[in-house]
Amino acid sequence: MKTSIAIKITHTLSNPSKMPGFSYGLPALECKTGSKLRKVPGTPCYGCYALKGCYVFPSVKEAQYKRLRALKREPWTAAMAALINSKKSKWFRWHDSGDVQSLEHMKKILTVCRLTPDTKHWLPTQERDYLPAPEEVPSNLIIRLSGSKVDGPRSTAWTHTSSVVTKNASCPAQLQGGKCKTCRACWNHDIKNVSYKKH
Repeated sequence: MKTSIAIKITHTLSNPSKMPGFSYGLPALECKTGSKLRKVPGTPCYGCYALKGCYVFPSVKEAQYKRLRALKREPWTAAMAALINSKKSKWFRWHDSGDVQSLEHMKKILTVCRLTPDTKHWLPTQERDYLPAPEEVPSNLIIRLSGSKVDGPRSTAWTHTSSVVTKNASCPAQLQGGKCKTCRACWNHDIKNVSYKKH
């Protein structure tokens, strides 16, 4: 599939400046679990970073909703794979904003990962109900189940997790101008939990 056709189906990829590759941002207002958690103080979604800063620009919001609508298009999976492969990037993060919308959405993501074997994928999610069986997860994808409370215990419901803390974060971005630089912990299967400084 030509890249120009793929973009018409999926809309553009997002390109977070702090990360080494591309992403696919969806509107944070449409998060299933996150929409509930963002009303609850003490959760990572309360004061969501994806509802402020550059994310509130009209052009960014418009792009996010175009991507959300694109999920329902029949050739979305093939188009996403073609678009990711065209970038020849080793790293991809699913949803620098937003989250998995349904079990069908998760299944499509798994397929895209299988069709892009030269790319390492990282998917952070709050959506426990949409987690696949562990044996269904391609080896080039790491799903990290996000903790539901700041400074709370890490979840035992999934093999890999992430958490938000107020001190002693393992993610070095806070000390590197908000950038990953050479760190690839989020994509590393040997690292069971990555903790991020609350911001």
